[in-house]
Amino acid sequence: MSGRLVLVRHGQSHGNVARRLDTLPPGADLTDLGHDQARRFAGTLRQRPSILAHSVARRAAQTAAGIGVETGLVPFEFEGVHEVQVGELEDRSDDDAVAEFNRIYERWHRGELDVPMPGGESAEAVLDRYVPVLTDLRLRYLDDADFHSDIVLVSHGAAIRLVAAVLGGVDGSFALDHHLDNTESVVLAPITDGHWSCVQWAAAVPPFYPEPGATPVIDAVQSETDPMG
Repeated sequence: MSGRLVLVRHGQSHGNVARRLDTLPPGADLTDLGHDQARRFAGTLRQRPSILAHSVARRAAQTAAGIGVETGLVPFEFEGVHEVQVGELEDRSDDDAVAEFNRIYERWHRGELDVPMPGGESAEAVLDRYVPVLTDLRLRYLDDADFHSDIVLVSHGAAIRLVAAVLGGVDGSFALDHHLDNTESVVLAPITDGHWSCVQWAAAVPPFYPEPGATPVIDAVQSETDPMG
């Protein structure tokens, strides 16, 4: 099994620029920078992937289209791998909403997977819709001894960090303190007995040590970056 699953966050969207909690598909379009990021990302791949896919969100589809132009691949769409649904916090950009999202998201990474966003999803709900897509890709392709290339899936920052931490056994405090910028990726490799190994998290490689004294809620409110990475 030499193929890997590359979970890449979409390019910069207009929602990101506005620092909005933009989670409900189809969502915002990419900015001009976002389109450029998508094309540049294709040049960072270690090899031409065999499969290119994306979520139902417009920004993910546009990112995959840009990667497809550079790689010659035709992207296809998957249900179930869209962003964490934030319910009553949707489309808000105020500090209270950003803090509330991150408080609950932090609880997820501390093990409280059943806690929902207000009017939105719990971590359990996200995992229940997201993980089966990855499992199916693994069973169809990555577990095949003759499949030697990567699968690139364009998805979303908060969802990727949650799923990768759970499947790859990455410490929650590391995941909380290591956001994904636009078109940064997390790479999962299949290992024995249906498990996954996280072999890269943006620029970081294992071991992924916990972050002592991390303050993700305060950092998210004070940061000028968008809250969904």
